[in-house]
Amino acid sequence: MRRRTSRLLGGIALVTSLALGATACGGSDDGAGTESVSAEDIQAALDKGGTVTVWSWEPTLKTVAADFQKKYPKVKVNLVSERSGDKHYTALSNAISAGKGVPDVAQLEYFSIGQYSLTKGLTDLSGFGAGKLASTYTAGPWNAVTEGDKVYGLPMDSGPMALFYNKTLFDKYKIAVPTTWDEYLDAARKLHKADPKAYIANDTGDAGFTTSMLWQAGSRPYKVDGTTVTIDFGDANAKKFTTVWQKLIDEKLLAPVTSWTDDWYKGLGDGTIATLSTGAWMPANFESGVPNASGQWRVAPLPAWAKGDKASAENGGSALTVPALAENKELAYAFVEYANSGAGVASRVSEGAFPATQAELKSPEFLGKEFAYFGGQKANEIFAASAANVADDWSYLPFQAYANSIFNDTVGKAYISGTRLEDGLRAWQDASVKYGEEQGFTVEK
Repeated sequence: MRRRTSRLLGGIALVTSLALGATACGGSDDGAGTESVSAEDIQAALDKGGTVTVWSWEPTLKTVAADFQKKYPKVKVNLVSERSGDKHYTALSNAISAGKGVPDVAQLEYFSIGQYSLTKGLTDLSGFGAGKLASTYTAGPWNAVTEGDKVYGLPMDSGPMALFYNKTLFDKYKIAVPTTWDEYLDAARKLHKADPKAYIANDTGDAGFTTSMLWQAGSRPYKVDGTTVTIDFGDANAKKFTTVWQKLIDEKLLAPVTSWTDDWYKGLGDGTIATLSTGAWMPANFESGVPNASGQWRVAPLPAWAKGDKASAENGGSALTVPALAENKELAYAFVEYANSGAGVASRVSEGAFPATQAELKSPEFLGKEFAYFGGQKANEIFAASAANVADDWSYLPFQAYANSIFNDTVGKAYISGTRLEDGLRAWQDASVKYGEEQGFTVEK
């Protein structure tokens, strides 16, 4: 499940990113290596008891923490959930830097894991047996928490993408649900011609959305090998996205409305914003933020770049990690595994979380759930199929938070000036390269 705070993280986490980036190549070597902890060690820690401090903004963990304490009565879970977004990351980075006050468990969005693991801020959980859980998860989330044989967290949720569309509006103007992005462009033209106040989508420039679209198109702008990174937005697959999206911009077919604002919710509710391409965590946000449109919206597979192609991408999602300076690592790992692989998964899903685990995604109960908001549609069938079609070779930069924070200063100009989207991506690339080199990374392009 996502909220505006986490969606805006890229633009407000600059201080955190700078603090991490500055130590990327010159940090201490005192971080945790691979520790060897047996199942017996973990059980002994649970029998002995103690306190596990968990920093997480995810509301479903309240039930998980309560259930975990019932199962292990000698363990107390101290759930710190009042911080999210910038406050969460800044507090974590400051605690790690000070060497005190570090939680035993920390929730991290997938794009931020690399910057913490590279600076030796996270425990490699492979020694705790986390590697055996690889087949438990879908490919995208598992790839996000691993580096070779190292495991830096267990996936908490995922955001396989789908196309949410206003069926009432599409039916009114006899617009077919697009199955390709070219068809999507045609639908945008037909809709706006029929009603100049209606737009196929909103977009004022969003780093997370753009990278997800590149991911689906087959572009791999980032490659990471330790402190050597490659940044290149000039490949042919990236042009698939820029070509279509540039036409949407040039023809003024996108509503100039920023996501997660009051105007955005209003547009989703009154028919002026007709579609939303985003992660499977979105239904709860529709239900709470756009209740008046219940029954009007439906879910479809994300349009393809070539007819028949089923490739999808992730948008959002996070993991539970164990910081290297955690005091109770055995208890911490026990809680992480319970929450993200054990009984905690079912309780979280029942409260609206979208799973990263194969078992839940394939269960008849999950797949058969009917969403009243979407006219009784079994939307999870579409989300699960999307999750199965996410390529597992996507990488984020180890300073992705900083890169995202300068997106609107580079690519974002394409939405408000004559700058071409392709030129904006090149400017984003150049600015990211410059920053990476300043922080001591070897950057190739």
